Amino acid sequence: MLNKRQALLARFARLASLALPATAITAVVAVLAAPVVAQAQQFFRIGTGGTAGTYYPVGGMIANAVSQPGKIVATAQASNGSVANVTAVAGGAMESGFSQADVATWAQKGTGIYEGKSNVPGLRLIANLYPESVHVVVRKDSGVKSVADLKGKRVALDEPGSGTLVNARAILAAYGLKEADIKPEYIKPNQAGDKMKDGSLDAFFFTGGAPAGAIAELASAGSGIDVLAIDGAPAEALKKSSPFFSDDVIAADTYKGVGQVKTLAVGAQWVTSDKADAATVYEITKALFSDAAQKQLAAGHAKGKFITKENAVRSAGIPFHPGAEKFYKEAGVLK
Repeated sequence: MLNKRQALLARFARLASLALPATAITAVVAVLAAPVVAQAQQFFRIGTGGTAGTYYPVGGMIANAVSQPGKIVATAQASNGSVANVTAVAGGAMESGFSQADVATWAQKGTGIYEGKSNVPGLRLIANLYPESVHVVVRKDSGVKSVADLKGKRVALDEPGSGTLVNARAILAAYGLKEADIKPEYIKPNQAGDKMKDGSLDAFFFTGGAPAGAIAELASAGSGIDVLAIDGAPAEALKKSSPFFSDDVIAADTYKGVGQVKTLAVGAQWVTSDKADAATVYEITKALFSDAAQKQLAAGHAKGKFITKENAVRSAGIPFHPGAEKFYKEAGVLK
């Protein structure tokens, strides 16, 4: 038995043969006979960081905010952090990822930690997101009052592939220390927190938006924590050597029992590849700055309120992706 589509085709062919040229009949029948193809759903992965940091929860919020059922599905994926995300984007393992501004710029231009190594000239910016505060966390009873006091101590610097490890090395150097002067461990903040609780670690570094979950949890447990200041001559030297660092303050009571802390910050950025589809990136960028998404972000995390279209185009460092650039020009925040 003919189905409805086949019956329609047969009827059309009989009637059209009486009045239409053969070429027209062939063209219209071909259109009717062609299968209906639904527009492919786009998947857009976002490389973030460890689950106890700030990248991961913020990435989850952004993924929810920009996903469009049946059109774009964005997902946040845990990773080792900035360097690992840039590598994943370059190799096509992720469509996008979060990165510290310094790491992104070095990767795209082949400078800094990428000098003399394979760089990523096709790295492109979707948005500058928020400032990431440098945390140097110690036990309150450790007696450590300055980064310089970390000499000989057991210190976690985060995992290879993280932006924190890059920053930690620079900060130690600014205080006259090398990795050989401490007992380094290369673990994530949540693991570092566990080791501090059981007394097998003295301090750890973390660069990320405050408050960070792992640090907040640690501050509320046991004998408490301190966060060391990064200020004075070492901070000035760091800002001079790297324009990506800026003065920052972690407000009092961001972490239980910790007063105001002067430190440095570096921008968190959302990056992608120049190979990413321009229409998809445009739709994602537009969705990120919709009224609904902005409300979700501001309510979901302390750093969410920094994610605005005005802040998104500041301190770029690398070229914008054409899809993002199109949105920002339409929104009037980029010329």
